[in-house]
Amino acid sequence: MAKTKKTTPEETLRALYNLQVIDSKIDKMREVRGELPLEVQGLEDELAGLESRVEKIKAEIESFDSSIADKKNTIAEAKEAIKKYAEQQNKVRNNREYDSLNKEVEYQDLEMQLAEKRIKEYKFKIESKKETLDEAKALHDEKKNALELKKKELKEIVSETEKEEEILLQESEKAGKSVEERYLRTYKRIR
Repeated sequence: MAKTKKTTPEETLRALYNLQVIDSKIDKMREVRGELPLEVQGLEDELAGLESRVEKIKAEIESFDSSIADKKNTIAEAKEAIKKYAEQQNKVRNNREYDSLNKEVEYQDLEMQLAEKRIKEYKFKIESKKETLDEAKALHDEKKNALELKKKELKEIVSETEKEEEILLQESEKAGKSVEERYLRTYKRIR
């Protein structure tokens, strides 16, 4: 039969007190960091959001550029169609054919005007998006600088207390095991 070491309630209370003192020191060390880790995380999240916003704006600008190219193709096709109809008008045999070709020329002309109007709208939207993009990039750079400063500050604080905190955590773990053992021994005696 193995001998168990008897512990008095006083020893158990002293062990609990020592554990509490060690944990309090660890809490004070972590308190020095304050809200800094949360601020760093918040800035990182904000940066990620800004980066996705910048990418979305760039995609919208590319979409408008693509639409402008499409409208320029529409204009080129309309010009070709107008040339074709103008040549056909010279070879018409009756008024009906002439009127039909004339309407096609007018329609193609309207298509060109509409395409030019859309190109102007897209260019305006691109300029607007570019301004928004510049603002987002400036905000991104500002937040990135703030994040770097906060990370540096946090690193300095952590490096100052890192070794001491590790030692205290090990002591806390040992003290916790000691308290647990004492508690179990006391509990077994009572049963």
